[in-house]
Amino acid sequence: MKTVLYDWGGANVWLFHLLNGLHNSFSDRFMMLGTLLAGHGNFPVYLGIACLFAIGSLSNEASEKKAVRWLATISVFCVAYMLDGQMLNLVKPWFDFPRPLLALPPSSVHVFGRAEYHDSLPSGHASFAMLAVASLWPMMPRRYRLAGVVFVTWAGISRICLGAHFPADVLAGFASAYLIVLVVRKVIESALPHPA
Repeated sequence: MKTVLYDWGGANVWLFHLLNGLHNSFSDRFMMLGTLLAGHGNFPVYLGIACLFAIGSLSNEASEKKAVRWLATISVFCVAYMLDGQMLNLVKPWFDFPRPLLALPPSSVHVFGRAEYHDSLPSGHASFAMLAVASLWPMMPRRYRLAGVVFVTWAGISRICLGAHFPADVLAGFASAYLIVLVVRKVIESALPHPA
């Protein structure tokens, strides 16, 4: 099962080496920035920014419907963040998949930043990036949605380029966070009033 779902018949390691091998001093720092921006510790900052956008969009005699949509969106972000954190705390040690530096010959892995060895699946940074963008997506203006997609992609690729995760870890982080957001949104939207 692991061979199919995680190893992809060797493609997971091949893709890791391909992306991890593309580096120089600028790209290492650029990828480190992507990782830093996708850290779970940034939740209060992103929540504050979302609240400021909500207040700004509601200041022009906005409809009650828009206010409820903002409440639902911010609630989804908060509740999904809490559930995602709990899921990561349970699942990562349970799987205890080795990170590239432990799973592969160390000389074949380029690591930039702190060396990590355990709890590779799923990627917490990829998970948080997806969670933030997927949660806020319904209220993001169209021009910011492309930036959201770029941010999620950048965060995921950064984890591979820095030697912290395999591609399968990143995709698992994306998928788990997206699923959590979908479920939380469904529950919250069904519980909120729907003004005419």
